[in-house]
Amino acid sequence: MKNWIGVIALQFVISPAFAQSDAFSPGPVFEDYGAVADIDATFDVPKGMAFKVSFDVREAGEAGARNRRLETAARFINMHARAGVPEKKMKLALVIHGKAVNDVTKAAHYEEAVGGENANAPMLAALMEKGVRVIICGQSAAYYHVTNEDLLPGVEMAPSAMTAHAVLQQEGYTLNPF
Repeated sequence: MKNWIGVIALQFVISPAFAQSDAFSPGPVFEDYGAVADIDATFDVPKGMAFKVSFDVREAGEAGARNRRLETAARFINMHARAGVPEKKMKLALVIHGKAVNDVTKAAHYEEAVGGENANAPMLAALMEKGVRVIICGQSAAYYHVTNEDLLPGVEMAPSAMTAHAVLQQEGYTLNPF
C-alpha cells in the first residue's frame, strides 16, 4: 500500500512538469527549432526596438543531438517575433569556443571527433539563412584540431572568442548571459 501512495504522490509532482512542456511550440520564424511559450507579459518590448545580441557558447551538446545553447538563437528570434519585433530588427551572433567547437563542424569531422550525426547542421544552416552569425574561436579550434575546411558552410573563424566578443561589442551587440 505504501508503494502505491508513493506512486500516486509522484504523479502529482511529475504531471505539472509534463503539462508545462505542452505550452511550448516553435515558430513563427523557425518551425523546427526554438520552441517558446506564449506569455501574457506585463513587461512591454518598446515599439521600434532593435536587438543586436551575441551568445557565448562553450558547452558541447550531447553526441548526435542539437546543442540547446546553439538553439537559444532560434528561441530568441521566435520569442521576439511573437512579441511583434520584426525579423529585420534582430541581429544575433553565436560565439563558439571550448568543447562546443565540434558542434559547428561538417559530418566527417563531427563523426570522428564526437560520433554520430551532427544534428546541429540543419539548425545552423537555418539560423545563418536568417542572418545569424556563427563565429568560432580560432584558439579553441586549434586546440580541438578543427580547421576552416572542417567548418559548416557560413561559420566564421575568429582569432579568438575574446576577439569576436570585443568586435561585436564595438559593433553594438550586447552579450546575453543565457
